[in-house]
Amino acid sequence: MSMNFDQARFNMVEQQVRPWDVLDERVLQLLEETHREDFVPVRYRKMAFADMAIPLDHGQTMMNPVVEGRLLQSLDLKEDETVLEIGTGSGFITACLAQLAKHVVSVDIHEQFSNEVAARLKEKDIHNVELETGNVMTGWQPEQAHDVLVVTGSVPDIPDHFRGWVNPSGRIFVVCGEEPAMEAKLLTKLNATEWSEESLFETNLARLVDAEKVTEFEF
Repeated sequence: MSMNFDQARFNMVEQQVRPWDVLDERVLQLLEETHREDFVPVRYRKMAFADMAIPLDHGQTMMNPVVEGRLLQSLDLKEDETVLEIGTGSGFITACLAQLAKHVVSVDIHEQFSNEVAARLKEKDIHNVELETGNVMTGWQPEQAHDVLVVTGSVPDIPDHFRGWVNPSGRIFVVCGEEPAMEAKLLTKLNATEWSEESLFETNLARLVDAEKVTEFEF
């Protein structure tokens, strides 16, 4: 018996995401209309809507759907904003960000992910994404600052150079801390040196590759 992906996607939104305080109708509609199953490895396709972190290659994982929903809602993205995503992974969050913002730059340390996501986004007719391969902890830097920074892997603490990649009044979504009780945070840049910080929820997220490394950056 074949799986009804449309029904399963609807159930994911209504039974998992909405009850976890994701009430932004724009985000709920986006999650219902964006085919998450197309971004999941083929062997896990029937589990695309389960409340679990789906394994990817290179020891990486997709976020749980509820975390994706809260992430997208917390950013409150505007159509004229630009986004820098650290950790492309499956490309599902990339695709969602691209439908809410003006332009997305997404960087991943694994070239395989960048190449696979480029093909997926082309199939979806999403063309406002720039994909790059590099290590954000050991030298890669964006060409310019962005309005929003999204970090899809956890870090012990927020690296200082991440803060430098955000425009004034910009936001950072990041998961910080140690297992098993990490904290999802939304930081807002008030001025050149000051930030406000909001604790969103507790979660547990796989580490960003090389997140333990501390590198001096020059700007």
